[in-house]
Amino acid sequence: MGRFTFYLAVVVVISGCAHVISEDILREVNTEIAFAELQKAPQDYQGKMVLLGGIVVKTVNKKDGTLLEMYQTELDRYGRPINIDFSLGRFLAYYKGFLDGEIYRNGRKVTIVGIVQGEEVIRLGEIDYPCPYLVVKEIHLWREEQPYAYAPYPFGLWGPWPCHPWYQWRDPYCRYR
Repeated sequence: MGRFTFYLAVVVVISGCAHVISEDILREVNTEIAFAELQKAPQDYQGKMVLLGGIVVKTVNKKDGTLLEMYQTELDRYGRPINIDFSLGRFLAYYKGFLDGEIYRNGRKVTIVGIVQGEEVIRLGEIDYPCPYLVVKEIHLWREEQPYAYAPYPFGLWGPWPCHPWYQWRDPYCRYR
């Protein structure tokens, strides 16, 4: 029984640390292509599969699919977009199917594996902006991070009562519990 519990714990820990994109697709991704290189000359990487992530800027539903305009951000080891205040540019991702614009709305974090099709020019204000154009092979929409309504550790480390005397200075809602 002890061995079974140990193996079950190992499987749970390992599965919690997995990348959000399936392993089969990740094996096909060309990891040597940096976004800066892709943005300079997308036509040189046509037909290559890349892993990109970022923040949705705009979602446009078309007859046969959905076009996502994204701004690129760095990804962590699980594929989650991080450092969202810094971007090397924008890219377009075309999904062959319907993505609801209320779900894939402005500001949502997305990780995409796509096949580079070339370059598209979009209009940003008064300028024409060339950006890489991908056809989505796999997509992952990240959950929205909800702010805490109260301090994250009201119990546990600080004791079983809701308003521990040493904790009140960190918890503005303590007196209302």
